[in-house]
Amino acid sequence: MERPLIEGCVDSYASAMAAARGGADRLELCANLAIGGTTPSQALFEQVCRDCGVKINVLIRPRFGDFLYAPEELEEMGEEIARFRELGANGVVIGVLTAEGSLDRERMARLMERAGGMEVTLHRAFDMARDPFAALKTAAELGCRTILTSGQARSAAEGTELLRELRRRGSDRIAIMAGSGIKRGNIREIYEKTGVLAYHTTGRKGPVDSGMVYRKAEVSMGLPSLSEYEIWRTDEEEFRSCAKAVHGLGKV
Repeated sequence: MERPLIEGCVDSYASAMAAARGGADRLELCANLAIGGTTPSQALFEQVCRDCGVKINVLIRPRFGDFLYAPEELEEMGEEIARFRELGANGVVIGVLTAEGSLDRERMARLMERAGGMEVTLHRAFDMARDPFAALKTAAELGCRTILTSGQARSAAEGTELLRELRRRGSDRIAIMAGSGIKRGNIREIYEKTGVLAYHTTGRKGPVDSGMVYRKAEVSMGLPSLSEYEIWRTDEEEFRSCAKAVHGLGKV
């Protein structure tokens, strides 16, 4: 029987520990969430694995941008999957599309072979697929355990119609996990519209101000829209509120 589940999407030791203390059932460990997430370092994985006591699924994404990968990138992804499997990860989070916008069955199968017996989540590459129902069918046939999706909308709250239909069609073949814009105030409403019991969130409230006293605000080290003096991380109390809302789903 499917049970409520909340997954913490984290890209630092501090965020991972805050989500774990806040009641996360599982973590998706990433790097660089400001650009949608990339593969985390082995060192970060080992720190979090050592200290948090929560199952960890690792994002395998070599770069920012689309999900159409060159052979060398796919080789890198396969090696990363094998490494995290050896390190004891619970699962990996992957996604590969064809140039035409379909889930790339052949390349996904090769990556899943490297995963061995680990759980595999199809990440939000799904939301960029041309036909969500064809992608759902392919993912289920490949043996993916979960699809993380906003319902192909800007946020899960806006994608409830598709989320409901995906859950209906997925039935007992594959779990649907709602992600993007998940907050304590909208979990119950999304559940009531979709029946989805699994939720993925950063549990953030807003940026934490940097401890830097000297600041050179006119210089940017990355995207100009992002301040070098704001740090985004999981807020333990916010995550705890989300976890309480998720764990209460299905109860009268």
